[in-house]
Amino acid sequence: MKRGISSLLVALFLCFSMAPTVTANVGPSTKEIKEKTENKGSSSGNFNLDCNSAILMEPNSGKVIYEHNANEKFSPASVTKVMTMLLTMEGAHKGKFKLSDKVTISEKAMSMGGSTMFLEVGEVRTVEDLLKGIAVESANDAAVALAEFIGGTEDEFASMMNKKAKELGMKNSNFVNSYGFYNKDHYTTAYDIALMSRELLSYPKILDYTKIWMETITEGRKEPFTLTNRNKMIRHYNGCDGLKTGYIKEAMFCISATAKRGDTRMLSVIMGAPSWKERNAQAGQLLDYGFSKFSSQKIVNKGDVVKEVKIPRGKPESVKVVAKNDLVAVMEKGNKSKIEKVIEIDQNLKLPLKKGDKIGKVTATSGSEKYGSVDLILDCNIEKTGYFDTLKGSLKIWLNIK
Repeated sequence: MKRGISSLLVALFLCFSMAPTVTANVGPSTKEIKEKTENKGSSSGNFNLDCNSAILMEPNSGKVIYEHNANEKFSPASVTKVMTMLLTMEGAHKGKFKLSDKVTISEKAMSMGGSTMFLEVGEVRTVEDLLKGIAVESANDAAVALAEFIGGTEDEFASMMNKKAKELGMKNSNFVNSYGFYNKDHYTTAYDIALMSRELLSYPKILDYTKIWMETITEGRKEPFTLTNRNKMIRHYNGCDGLKTGYIKEAMFCISATAKRGDTRMLSVIMGAPSWKERNAQAGQLLDYGFSKFSSQKIVNKGDVVKEVKIPRGKPESVKVVAKNDLVAVMEKGNKSKIEKVIEIDQNLKLPLKKGDKIGKVTATSGSEKYGSVDLILDCNIEKTGYFDTLKGSLKIWLNIK
């Protein structure tokens, strides 16, 4: 009996010792998780991006939702033209020139290679024509023509680009041209691209150009030329209406992409993707995440009277201020925070002022959290009161006349 039990135990031992070894899957180590996080950035989204850097931003507030190597410097290729378009829109808005102003094409502009709208020396185009050429066709000749028109020279325009970058807090950028050809001293980051793209979006009219799919220019041309948008996302991604693509060998495929669904707008930047298809897919992946996790609440409509204010020594003294654009608070879904409007009026206004001039801003807040702001503008002209106006006012006060 004992011999039988012993034989059974030996058999069982041999059986288990000859079985294949199985190792439990305990998941990645803490070190592996840390390395993956450091390499791919941190986010509550589950992304598998194949690019040098990326960022997802809610442009109304500037909130960064996701980032991957967002502050590393890379060549931006034609995404550079976001800044060229920004300086064009800003100059037109400030009245330095009009979109209808004529620009004569120089030999330097005509000589540009790469993507062009085939401008000829001496050809006359409007600022708006050239802006469309940049926004749609990514035309390098149009970028040089606008740089020379706005800055006088390309070098001076590059100085303007860098000055604006500094104003926007773009700490890791330097521009040497208006179109994006490779230069070791021409670089930016995904975060900085998001900053200048966000600023460009403060001029909503730019989207009238960036969302054009095709447009033929005939006036003033020997032969018609059809602009075709380089940004295929405007046709294939729901809500996409801009902004700018780019490619050169040194930069690979880049994009600053924005889309709007309802009142919610998202902005994603991809730098250094291996193909245009992967670039667009990755930009769309980030936008999808933004729309799935955030929703919007409109606080103020464009043109709404937000406040009536008194302007010292102004005529009229009491004026209405209105919102320049819609004020929208974009929040994570499920956020029940109560939104308040904080109104700020500039204290050092210089008279006279014109209808449409900015005199303050309104901000959507909840506690210490800011969800975005829009400019407040005048709904009428304000003149500076003269001596007799002041005397008349004093007499009214003295005689108690209302």
